[in-house]
Amino acid sequence: MMQRNQQGQRSRSAKPTTVHGCAQSGDLVGIQKLLRDNPSLLNDRNPVMAQTPLHVSAGYNNVGIVKLLLDSQGPEKVELEAKNMYGETPLHMASKNGCNEAAQLLLANGAFVEAKANNGMTPLHLAVWHSLRAEDCSTVKTLLEYNADCSAEDNEGMTPLNHLSQGPGSEKLRELLCWHREEQRKRKAIEACSETKAKMDELEDALSNIVGLNELKLQLRKWAKGMLLDERRRALGLKVGPRKPPHMAFLGNPGTGKTMVARILGRLLFMVGILPTDKVTEVQRTDLVGEFVGHTGPKTRRKIKEAEGGILFVDEAYRLIPMQKSDDKDYGLEALEEIMSVMDGGKVVVIFAGYSEPMKRVITSNDGFCRRVTKFFHFDDFSSIDLSNILHLKMNNQAEDSLLYGFKLHPSCTVDVVATLIEAETSEKQRKEMNGGIADPMLVNARENLDLRLNFDCVDTDELLTITLEDLEAGIRSLSR
Repeated sequence: MMQRNQQGQRSRSAKPTTVHGCAQSGDLVGIQKLLRDNPSLLNDRNPVMAQTPLHVSAGYNNVGIVKLLLDSQGPEKVELEAKNMYGETPLHMASKNGCNEAAQLLLANGAFVEAKANNGMTPLHLAVWHSLRAEDCSTVKTLLEYNADCSAEDNEGMTPLNHLSQGPGSEKLRELLCWHREEQRKRKAIEACSETKAKMDELEDALSNIVGLNELKLQLRKWAKGMLLDERRRALGLKVGPRKPPHMAFLGNPGTGKTMVARILGRLLFMVGILPTDKVTEVQRTDLVGEFVGHTGPKTRRKIKEAEGGILFVDEAYRLIPMQKSDDKDYGLEALEEIMSVMDGGKVVVIFAGYSEPMKRVITSNDGFCRRVTKFFHFDDFSSIDLSNILHLKMNNQAEDSLLYGFKLHPSCTVDVVATLIEAETSEKQRKEMNGGIADPMLVNARENLDLRLNFDCVDTDELLTITLEDLEAGIRSLSR
């Protein structure tokens, strides 16, 4: 008996010889020597479990060794998010064993509180399991102090709360988790509200560049607000159905802003998560319709594929429909049918654009058109005051690669004065045919006139960059001619 006791005593006092053994037993001196002799052991994996020394020391709450490993100054840095064979990090190990001090140290050094094991469980899931067995909530409280997500789901869709039994011993833990879950929902709602305001401000900034079109801008605001409120509802944990992307028809003359609005709409639908991209693919009949039998379908499908995830903007869509019925099949109808066939899939938003009157041919050409295209917007012709506002907006928003970048209008070129000039120098027919298309050539011509009347010896920097009313008058007269 004495011999067995002596052998047992010798066995218990024997020093571990591996880095993992030292990490488990808490042999600080031993692990220091091993790492000094072989620094590569810092992240060494043990057989079978594939655990690092940090896994082992955290799982045994050997805080001195955890700190040593975290503070290591060797050629390697400790792998804070290393995963064992079950996909568990050192924080998982500390949490599942109720090693609160080790968990605190890991979290203070940046351990990811939402790390997921192979089964989808977070450290909080495992800490809850331990708390139920040990009746000790300290590790759960530590994780919650670092805002561990009470609503995180594992691979079976279970949250930490779902793992609680209905017994009386779990009531205190349930109250703790429920309180933190509600606090987290409130914080998410506040964050979502702040993000929503920022997105609405971004939309308003884009809408500020649209002159007129008040009905359409109101609809864009309605869509944006509704979709952003859905974001907030989901942030609060509410279940709401997804919104279906709206297909539209833009009706109006050229130059009334249809393409520009389509681009803004693309950014809006992307911003609120309805579309995965903000791209707008602009096509006309020639991009869709082939010259021979069998060409149109593949040609149209390629363009639809190109537009997936964004908006397909079909300009002058009425050209797909022949003006008069004939015995010969018009390939434009085939292109329209290809487009209509994908509109229920949700992969692309389609906008048909064109003159109001001819677009009636498109609307009546297909029985399913009005079922799929649910929003019709009329783009009215711009008044002279609208055109003046557009001109001023363009001058104030020139890109660096623009011919007019760096130039400005003379203070005498007010909106009212320029509107009077446009009214006097253009006909109603010309304004109706060009609409917003008047502004760019008018400004380019005005700059050319500025260059013409300046002398080479001019050194007044303000004068060199200022377009006057005289220049605008010359610019619009050149346009009229």
